[in-house]
Amino acid sequence: MTSSTAPRHLSGNYAPVTEELTAHELPVTGRIPEELTGWYLRNGPNPADAASGHWFFGDGMVHGVRLEGGRAVSYRNRWVRTSAFTDGARMYDERGRRDLTAGPANTHVVRHAGRTLALVETALPHELTPALDTVGPYDFGGRLTTAMTAHPKACPLTGELHFFGYGIAEAPYLTYHRADASGELTVSRPVEVPGPTMMHDFALTAGHVVFLDLPVVLDLGLVGTGTMPYRWDDGYGARIGVLRRDDPYGRVRWFALDPCYVFHVLNAYDAADGTIVVHVMRYPELWRRAADGTVDRGREAVLWKWTVDPATGTVREEQCDDRPGEFPRTDDRLVGLRATHGHVTCGNSLVRYDLDAGASVGHDFGPARTPGEAAFAPAADGSSAGWLMTYVHDAGSGRSDLVVLDADDLTAGPVAVIHLPARVPHGFHGNWLPDLP
Repeated sequence: MTSSTAPRHLSGNYAPVTEELTAHELPVTGRIPEELTGWYLRNGPNPADAASGHWFFGDGMVHGVRLEGGRAVSYRNRWVRTSAFTDGARMYDERGRRDLTAGPANTHVVRHAGRTLALVETALPHELTPALDTVGPYDFGGRLTTAMTAHPKACPLTGELHFFGYGIAEAPYLTYHRADASGELTVSRPVEVPGPTMMHDFALTAGHVVFLDLPVVLDLGLVGTGTMPYRWDDGYGARIGVLRRDDPYGRVRWFALDPCYVFHVLNAYDAADGTIVVHVMRYPELWRRAADGTVDRGREAVLWKWTVDPATGTVREEQCDDRPGEFPRTDDRLVGLRATHGHVTCGNSLVRYDLDAGASVGHDFGPARTPGEAAFAPAADGSSAGWLMTYVHDAGSGRSDLVVLDADDLTAGPVAVIHLPARVPHGFHGNWLPDLP
């Protein structure tokens, strides 16, 4: 554990672990559903040198738990061997040339067309083996020439993977990409935006791609200084861009919003009345620079609903709750479709929202136990039932567990608590990856 003088993102359970471990036959309290066979994987920053200028900069480390037939077979954690990790490569060299293999690959881990990919929005994906060893950077057979967002969207209807890359210091500042179900990159098209914003996420519906062009903008004077080089810009404006999926090279139509910032989209869908509904975790502002040079992170995010009306060219903006939260997720089988429920991590609780009724119910892990993002693992019968899985840190013991909850009954308490051999630092995103047929 780091000393009390370390910055917050290197202290407590943000502090990196120093070893890669493999452990077998993990102890379990409760009963793991026997139909869960696969890996729960989650990515996050874990600087190998125990130092970084910002939480977002640390080397990626993936933590995985293997479940089979009611057993917690193993745990392992592995750093992603990017060129930055192995060779100290930098994103830009002394000539200003960008190295897309040099990102930390620390934000998400997904699977598409049989490949497991560790992601960060500033670089190429890195492919991993089932044992979490690094295969290397993955560029879709040489076709991907931009960075790739850490939040790609897999369409449950077509199997396509939709994603984008944003430019940092040079145009195009936004490029939309699409890969088919077999993993072939089939669409890459620039989208014109005014400047280099930090576009962390976007939305997908059955008929549309929805981009978020928001006023957190690159400050070139901060590049290379070891801090986040993005700041709030009152002059930039805020808007949503809508592209029809059946016309991927066609017009992007833009709709004005009240100024705000969004790291994460819960879900979106095409409504029967022709509108597009998007649920997001909305910050009123982020990283505003004060007159004295300090940076105000801003208030926390809360759940909002945006209803985009193409007929009138307007967006209706509605706040859904006042509880601060982050890491929204839904059943991935319903991404881009009308999902009745979504899940948000709110402090020491996991909250399940009924998006139609406006109601919610939560599970409180206790004052010393902090959950991360919860991924949904569907039941084997094809119904809407399933489980929520999340790493939980216990500040009292300094240990971590993988907790499994019944998604339909959070108040019942954990179905299973899998006790891990090591602490899992706070991190970002992950998935339940069932074994492929």
